[in-house]
Amino acid sequence: MKKEVKTIFLSALEHNQEKLYRICSIYSVNDEDAKDLFQEVLVHVWRSMNTFKGNSSIGTWMFRVALNVCLRFKSKHIKSQNRFIRLDSITIANFGSEENSEEQNKKLNALRKCVKKLNEGEKAIVALYLEGLVYREISSILGLSENHIAVKVKRIKSKLFNCINEIL
Repeated sequence: MKKEVKTIFLSALEHNQEKLYRICSIYSVNDEDAKDLFQEVLVHVWRSMNTFKGNSSIGTWMFRVALNVCLRFKSKHIKSQNRFIRLDSITIANFGSEENSEEQNKKLNALRKCVKKLNEGEKAIVALYLEGLVYREISSILGLSENHIAVKVKRIKSKLFNCINEIL
């Protein structure tokens, strides 16, 4: 049984590690914190593998664990530092052609600044949405209805659009 769990864990990790890392980076101050948080997520996922019931995909379950770990980390860090953690990076690969890289960097920086302004619930939704999860999966991870997620995504998109337009 232990070997089967290890195989499932490694396979799921192979398919989801970049997405999990990006979620960690949203809740981290810098790359080092993101790496530490990612390791913490992996430890929690590994320790919790026996609790995975298969009610959702293993990737969806891993996102739920990752968000819980990230939110606990953020909460502990805020209490210990008595201040908020900054969102320094969202990594989006293959954003477009290299010809417009300066323009893309401007837009990406504007997006980062605007995501920083969102509340924790909105950040979680954005992180999962940017990873390409469908509303059903996001609702399962966050414990909200699909309709609620759809409404939230629409409102968040509007907020981000207005914020980005103000910056640019």
